[in-house]
Amino acid sequence: MLISLGLIIIIGLILGFICKKIKIPALIGMLFTGIILGPHVLNLIDPKTLSISAELRQIALIIILIKAGLSLDISDLKKAGKSAVLLSFLPASFEILGYFIFARIFFKISTIDALLMGSVLAAVSPAVVVPRMVKLIEEKRGVEKSIPQMILAGASCDDIFVLVLFSSFLSMAKGEDVSLISLLNVPVSIVLGILFGSIVGFILYYIFEYFYKKDLLIRNSTKVIVILAISFLLVAMENLLKNRIAFSGLLAVIAMSCVFKIKAKDEVSSRLSEKFGKLWIFAEILLFVLVGAEVNISYISNLGLMAVILVFLALIFRSVGTIISISGSNLNKKEKLFTVFSYMPKATVQAAIGAVPLANGLSSGDIILSMAVLGILITAPIGAIFIDNFYKKLLA
Repeated sequence: MLISLGLIIIIGLILGFICKKIKIPALIGMLFTGIILGPHVLNLIDPKTLSISAELRQIALIIILIKAGLSLDISDLKKAGKSAVLLSFLPASFEILGYFIFARIFFKISTIDALLMGSVLAAVSPAVVVPRMVKLIEEKRGVEKSIPQMILAGASCDDIFVLVLFSSFLSMAKGEDVSLISLLNVPVSIVLGILFGSIVGFILYYIFEYFYKKDLLIRNSTKVIVILAISFLLVAMENLLKNRIAFSGLLAVIAMSCVFKIKAKDEVSSRLSEKFGKLWIFAEILLFVLVGAEVNISYISNLGLMAVILVFLALIFRSVGTIISISGSNLNKKEKLFTVFSYMPKATVQAAIGAVPLANGLSSGDIILSMAVLGILITAPIGAIFIDNFYKKLLA
């Protein structure tokens, strides 16, 4: 496992650095590191590392979400209002509609399999989007109109909406019944996640404040460890409560961080944000290399040009949904264009659930997995390159 981690870090850093030098986002180099080192090419990553890949990726995601919460200003987010809410489900719904229409024509698959394919590919990737929006907030780009805050909040809720639909469509494809309660889980999980995370954030602040008043100084490094540990527990709660109460652990992490930022002094929250930023340097490599390791290039060799066309047609549908979501806002044409492209990248969710239909023995499982791989390879680079290279031209 140590050799695997060493190779992941060193080669990930080298390819990431090369990509930066040629004006391509470092994450693309990291993705290709994973593909090359992964089980489908050189097979140099230890099976033990791959067996805990999902947990390692989740840890990396938690780190950037904590940093996002410590950077997010709730008063700025309120300006986005309706647009942030619409972004949490409308673009994904339009993209699923695109797959529903065209996947049946292109691949001759059933209606429910087309919907299942759409739900696998519709989720935006927090791993690609969130760190970039945090960077924009720190650089004060587009914050006057709450653009990065709006995208960050929408992307966090988008995944919950899509994953609930995915589990519903998967049950239908397997011939199981889908209850109305499962569809109500979307708003319930969002509300409970935000509520519980906010309560934890308040408690955390008052505990740290109590120790401070008692002259029992807690170092910022210790605070980072405590916040991380509590975040792990919040995310673990989601799995523990899975069949009882709908609860979003990742939203709870963001809410906890946001409330802590509101209550704490600016210098405290900014120092903690800085420390989590340093942790992200390592976590980012781990996240994208392990996502790349999940990608099996051979799956897409038989799909041909029609699969590529399908991905782009679905992205057009998604873009229409994004434009409708922000149509009532005060964004100008450049800012709307930025929002459309920022809301395209896919990676983490597709890597996590792309193989589930195949594992469940569905006839279209191979095609769905291949499309998930293709979706990552097309949209992650396009979205990342667009954000990194054009945000200065498009955002004030």
